[in-house]
Amino acid sequence: MLIRHAQLEDSSVSDVRIEREHITAIGCLEPLSGEAVVDAHGGLLLPGLHDHHIHLAALAASLTSVRCGPPEVTDADGFAASLRVPGNGWLRAIGYHESVAGMLDTTMLDRIVSNRPVRVQHRSGRMWFFNTAGLEKILSHGAPPGLECIDGRHTGRLFDADAWLKQVLTSEPPSFMHVGKLLAQMGVTGLTDMSPSNNALIAHHFIAETASQSLPQRVLLAGTLNLANVDMSRDVALGPAKLHLHEADLMPLDDAAEFIRHAHAQDRVVAIHCATEVELIYALAALKDAGVKPGDRIEHASVAPDFAVADIARLGLAVVSQPHFIAERGDAYLNDVDTESQPYLYRLRSFLNAGVCLAGGSDAPFGGFDPWAAMAAAVSRCTQNGVAIGAAEALTPEQALDLYLRAPTALEQRRRVAVGVPADLCLLDRAWAEARTVLTSAYVRATFIRGQQVFERQHARPLK
Repeated sequence: MLIRHAQLEDSSVSDVRIEREHITAIGCLEPLSGEAVVDAHGGLLLPGLHDHHIHLAALAASLTSVRCGPPEVTDADGFAASLRVPGNGWLRAIGYHESVAGMLDTTMLDRIVSNRPVRVQHRSGRMWFFNTAGLEKILSHGAPPGLECIDGRHTGRLFDADAWLKQVLTSEPPSFMHVGKLLAQMGVTGLTDMSPSNNALIAHHFIAETASQSLPQRVLLAGTLNLANVDMSRDVALGPAKLHLHEADLMPLDDAAEFIRHAHAQDRVVAIHCATEVELIYALAALKDAGVKPGDRIEHASVAPDFAVADIARLGLAVVSQPHFIAERGDAYLNDVDTESQPYLYRLRSFLNAGVCLAGGSDAPFGGFDPWAAMAAAVSRCTQNGVAIGAAEALTPEQALDLYLRAPTALEQRRRVAVGVPADLCLLDRAWAEARTVLTSAYVRATFIRGQQVFERQHARPLK
């Protein structure tokens, strides 16, 4: 395949030849006999975007679930209306936040739906709420750890028990076909799945989905220490060992340090979930105890005071952030997060200024999965109501784009369109000078993975 008249990131316009899944030539090139030709018409040709923190199975499941939280649902009446869906089987609702109608329990949910089992997932992903019919179904398998009981009564609130819930509901991993297509439309050619419970079962599902091309993207699969025992495939590689911290129930620091040492002994880096300041401080202490391996990373770094930024830099850690959370959740943060901590939310420029390697991930389905919307949020730092949070943390469009062009297994490296690299590419329908002013996935014209076109947006000037 020959992509002609493509703008490269140095603003030059060149032709790019793809053979055997790689870029083999860049310059002023003539089509070969029988060679497929794509005319870029001066549109920017980029390496394909990589989502460095996503939960693909949960995202796939969410596409068939009811949205019941912000921004779609913001009050109790809207919440009740969202659950009144015809049917008699399980109703799965996602994205709930207590700002909508408070902390749910079985009594509250029964008032809305009593004739079918209902489970509602909190936006954090760490809590489920059940109505009585749903509670009875899961209790038929015994009361799981994490099921809240007050004065001898189950409230219907289940904490940190996704693995148990999947087992008792005997749910098969969902197809990734629809998700793969949606991500391809945004120029995404690679994913790092960060689900902490990823095990051999989900690894084999990823391998099968990529082998069948149901999921066209390449995958770096993080998860349990036991993942190291799985034979991966060409398109599914072993990723970091995920340590998911919970401030309310932190393991002994020695145990966390031992987890880190065990991962390093497997020649794996660790990725540590840090959604609070306490979790971040704890993670840094554990890493200082266990020792740091190049590539070790902090996920989220949601609240990072100056001393923590400096520690992260000194230790040589990478940070994978979610810039779009300021846009999606910022108005709630203004109410829920103390004023002193608000400037430390999802910092970006401070990390770059300190020399920290910074990458971007969606955390979908717990956040939106459009990387271009996340880039726009990184530039604006504004909430939906237009309030700036940490304006000094804003990035330039180029810096925002850079978050999604980091090499997945070596975040310190930035991918480029160059001879010899895999032909995983994102073609925009216009030059960067215009695209940088409105960062939107609507400008993605075509996506190529392994040199094959997996997406084309219909335009007045069709690809040939």
